Amino acid sequence: MSSGRKPKTPRTPPVPLTRMDDDVIAGRTVLWRCHRTLGARVVPWNGLRHFGPLPTMRFDPQPPPAGQSEEGVLYAATDIATALAETFQATRVIDSVGFGPHLTAWEPTRPLQLLDLTGAWALRNGASHALASAPRAVCRAWARAVRETWPDLDGLWAPSAMTGKPAVVLFSPAVDSFPTLPSFSRPLAHPAVLAIAAQAAKTTGYTLR
Repeated sequence: MSSGRKPKTPRTPPVPLTRMDDDVIAGRTVLWRCHRTLGARVVPWNGLRHFGPLPTMRFDPQPPPAGQSEEGVLYAATDIATALAETFQATRVIDSVGFGPHLTAWEPTRPLQLLDLTGAWALRNGASHALASAPRAVCRAWARAVRETWPDLDGLWAPSAMTGKPAVVLFSPAVDSFPTLPSFSRPLAHPAVLAIAAQAAKTTGYTLR
């Protein structure tokens, strides 16, 4: 006999999804990302990744199976420690050399329209605040549903599953929001950036290498 209990985060998002005006954050917060410059499928600091979905990524909006897609995605954060914690979460070792990582910051040239996953939106749509830390395949299904429902949205504003601080997921509409040049961009191995990374490692408990 069924208990009638509903899962906190359904694997299949309900149709249709709904939103209220205050579910969307509009802002031009400075964003940080740590990105590779060596190896396969290198994407510029201001480029969205169009290959996906990747099993290791939480909010990829591309439809499965993995392959080249018209849908793009970029993951960023509002602080350096979260950007590094997200990038190196698999090993919890901040590798300053391995794939030629760069730390880059920029301010969007226009206010971004981001669906706020830190508030009550998920709860009103049959999930819960736990959506942001649900299994990655579930998060990707919700990201696809958001993208299909509101193709005008620039992306998501979500709590980082690692630090709990704001993380930003940008979708294809955000491609026109990048400035010509970043506000800051240096190799992670640069002495000044290593000092910053060391502080982030101390904050997160990661190892710096």
